[in-house]
Amino acid sequence: MSWTDERIEKLTKMWEGGATASQIAEDLGGVSRNAVIGKAHRLGLKARPSPVKPNEKEAAPAPAPKATKVATEPAQRVPLPPRAPAHRPAPAATAQPATTDAPTPTPQPRVVSVGPGGFLRQGPGDQQAPIPPAPPRRLVPAKPSAEIAEKTSLLDLNDRICRWPMGHPGEPDFHFCGVKVNPGFPYCVEHCGRAYQAQLPRGHRRPPPPMPFGGPRVR
Repeated sequence: MSWTDERIEKLTKMWEGGATASQIAEDLGGVSRNAVIGKAHRLGLKARPSPVKPNEKEAAPAPAPKATKVATEPAQRVPLPPRAPAHRPAPAATAQPATTDAPTPTPQPRVVSVGPGGFLRQGPGDQQAPIPPAPPRRLVPAKPSAEIAEKTSLLDLNDRICRWPMGHPGEPDFHFCGVKVNPGFPYCVEHCGRAYQAQLPRGHRRPPPPMPFGGPRVR
C-alpha cells in the first residue's frame, strides 16, 4: 500500500479531528494501526494526550472492618460444699489381704497375613520350637557271607597285606590275597613275580603285528 496525497490528507484531517489510530486505519483500509501512528509521527502531527490523567488518583481500597472484641465475662466460681472428716477404721488385730477376682481378659482376634502365592505368614507366636536332633545311630558292620568269612575283604585292606585280587568282582567269593607284602611293593613275593616281569632284550622281542588293511594309507 502506498501513501497518496489523498490518503495523507485524509489521515491528517482525521488525526486533527480527534479520531483514534484504529478508526483511521479502519477508514483508510489496507493499513494497520501501527502504520498510521508511524506515518503521523513522520508527518510531524501533534501528539495525542495520554488517556490517563495525571491528576487522577487510583481509588484507595476500602479499609477492612476492624474486628470487634467480644467481652467475655469470667466464669463464676461455684462454692464447693465443705468436706466431711474422713473416718479411719480402727486397726484390726490380724489384717488379712483382701482377695479380688481379676477380670478375665477378652480374647483378641487373631490377625493372619497372607503372603504372595496364597500362603499364610507365621507370626512370632505361631513359630514352633526347633526339633532336637536325633541321637547318632551306632553303625554295626554287616556280617560277612559264608564264602568270605575267613578271607580278606575290601574293608580289611591295609599297607601291610597283599592287595592282589582273587577272582572277579561281583562273584560271592571275591576277595584279596591278604599275605604279608614284599617290602616296598603292594603285593606279596609270589604276586610281585606275576605283576612285575623283566623286559626281554631288544633282539628277542616279538615283532609288532602288521597294521590292518595293508599298512598306513599314503596320500
